[in-house]
Amino acid sequence: MRIAMIGTGYVGLVSGACFADFGHDVTCVDKDERKIAALHRGEIPIYEPGLDELVAANVKAKRLSFTTDLSKPVAEADAVFIAVGTPSRRGDGHADLSYVYAAAREIAQSLSGFTVVVTKSTVPVGTGDEVERIIRETNPNADVVVASNPEFLREGAAIRDFKFPDRVVVGTSDERGRKVLGDIYRPLSLNQAPLMFTARRTAEMIKYAANAFLATKITFINEIADLSEKVGADVQEVARGIGLDNRIGTKFLHAGPGFGGSCFPKDTKALIKIAQDYDVQLRIVESVLAVNENRKRAMARKVSHALGGALRGKTIAVLGLTFKPDTDDMRDAPSIPLVTGLLDMGANVRAFDPVGMEQAKHELPSITYCEDAYSCAQGADALVIVTEWVQFRALDLGRLKATMAQPIVVDLRNVYRPEDMAAAGFVYESVGRPPVEG
Repeated sequence: MRIAMIGTGYVGLVSGACFADFGHDVTCVDKDERKIAALHRGEIPIYEPGLDELVAANVKAKRLSFTTDLSKPVAEADAVFIAVGTPSRRGDGHADLSYVYAAAREIAQSLSGFTVVVTKSTVPVGTGDEVERIIRETNPNADVVVASNPEFLREGAAIRDFKFPDRVVVGTSDERGRKVLGDIYRPLSLNQAPLMFTARRTAEMIKYAANAFLATKITFINEIADLSEKVGADVQEVARGIGLDNRIGTKFLHAGPGFGGSCFPKDTKALIKIAQDYDVQLRIVESVLAVNENRKRAMARKVSHALGGALRGKTIAVLGLTFKPDTDDMRDAPSIPLVTGLLDMGANVRAFDPVGMEQAKHELPSITYCEDAYSCAQGADALVIVTEWVQFRALDLGRLKATMAQPIVVDLRNVYRPEDMAAAGFVYESVGRPPVEG
């Protein structure tokens, strides 16, 4: 199949490369000339494990190409995927659909023959209707089906998620559209991935509902963690005890500093706004968003408490800045309000992240960036683990203690066992577990 992928951001580039790896002929289109030039040089604009090799292999096989001009790829395509950004709109939290609608207008002008236009971007319910209206208004003679095909990719595991998905959701009631998308995803049949066909609006709702539910699980276990600290329970054992119930499941029950990234904060806000437009209250989702924002700000106070309530003039080492491991994404990362809060309390902040520091410098320009975990900890009064990178899971505790001014560790990801930290002589605070002193 011939595919045009409009947008070479996270979703567009991963999806385009994976479709090409399935054997399809894929052209990725982006208006950013520098990004396309970089891709032609083999430079990947995002960090995603395995993506550089996947792109290179499919470019070499001539199944994947890049351009700034969508007219020819769209005219030749069996399917055109819209994978442009839908950030939160400034001021009201609605999803900004300007890029989606601009792409729809440009696509309409170049359509030739029967084509399926697919919204892969995360969009509010009813966006497909508007995309179809725009296309038919711009090109009344277009032979087109507009479908929804939301993505469910986890940053850091996106290629595996694409090739071994829990499900593929396709929103269209048109048989021709179903056939084209069925053919595009046919290679997944070997992995027995369920292909779920539904109405377009239902597909759009599935994406938002899924992200809101996962955000709710994270926020729930974080509140249970707070209570566990007060009553002397261990939230990790609580999470395991409830997660073994297959009605609940173990995933997304890891207590921490709150969720961030490109999806959950943006999509929960957008879902709340959609509900308000239809005069429906989503009280649970509203609470999830509020609790999560408060939690991220509270993490700086947790560090302050570990140091007796005074941070002015103290040096704090921060390990991990990205919102999760195996990505360089700093969008809504919990490290941002944490570091900002530490600075506001008068602390000097040093930080290290394996891949995210260049991105972090745009968000946090007033801190010192270090070359590794140990140089970051040099002379620190406390060390804070914010992102659970594998590089931080087996630190040399003796070396760490020797280099720090005070042996205080605040572990916001529960990477270490309290008894091991106590044995190594640390004052150790984690999330949802009683503090220990060595």
